[in-house]
Amino acid sequence: MSSIDFHDYMDYTNMDTGYDVSTLMGGASNANGNLLADYASIKNGSYGKLMKAYCAKQEAEKKASAPGDTAQKLKMIGSSADSLKKSVEALGNASLWEKKKITKKDEETGEETETEDYDWEAITKAVKCFVEDYNSLVEQVGNSDTEKVLRNAVWMTGTTEKTEKLLSRVGLSIGKGNKLELDEEALKKANVSTLKSLFTGHGSFGDKIAQKAATINRAASVAAASAKTKATYTRNGNYSDTLSKLYSSSVDKKVGEKKAVKDKDSANRSKDWPHSTPSLFAERE
Repeated sequence: MSSIDFHDYMDYTNMDTGYDVSTLMGGASNANGNLLADYASIKNGSYGKLMKAYCAKQEAEKKASAPGDTAQKLKMIGSSADSLKKSVEALGNASLWEKKKITKKDEETGEETETEDYDWEAITKAVKCFVEDYNSLVEQVGNSDTEKVLRNAVWMTGTTEKTEKLLSRVGLSIGKGNKLELDEEALKKANVSTLKSLFTGHGSFGDKIAQKAATINRAASVAAASAKTKATYTRNGNYSDTLSKLYSSSVDKKVGEKKAVKDKDSANRSKDWPHSTPSLFAERE
């Protein structure tokens, strides 16, 4: 037998310990010595498994070489985007912009009076939460290498820049690094109708920010799943079977569709063996 025999094929397909297919895929073969081993591997299906694993490995190496964010980093970005979306939705809650009976206490006399007014404490808290979540997302995305995340973040900060004049009327301004800054005193003196137009209703500033935050969340989630796929190598640098499983269903389906034809063809060729031999790459998957 040559240096690559049937046992070598079985070693290559051991997905638990890792493998190296370089010898089979690139090495020279003896025209007479390898034919029987090659034929046996095709017939018993081990060659199909080898090709499936080899293709999966090549794809993994291609993805692993590409730059990008880690799955953990993308998960944090997605979480921040979701928090921003929720804080905008809180500002869009109709009850926040309804007048309520507010009890005020005179600090000198201790006398309590009841008036009807907006709950500025709740409004301020909601706006501060929005600013904090907005700035957190901007900071995290600024260090991202994921194209779709960056593109949507640029769109989001661009929307904020276009609304800068209206935001300034409620105590909000754009500071260093595209982050928002809040003047609480200016906020409490702001016109409620201006605040409502900013944060409530379809097409408002708040609605656009919430939509873009949701898009960033989805983009980060997809990229995180892809980043996890890249991390499919064992400690010694060999390929693990995690990624191979992702491809197994489609590859096995193709192999299964040709199984009957292969078996029949193999049986016919065995009658003429060794005068007629199958090509090793005749039906590459």
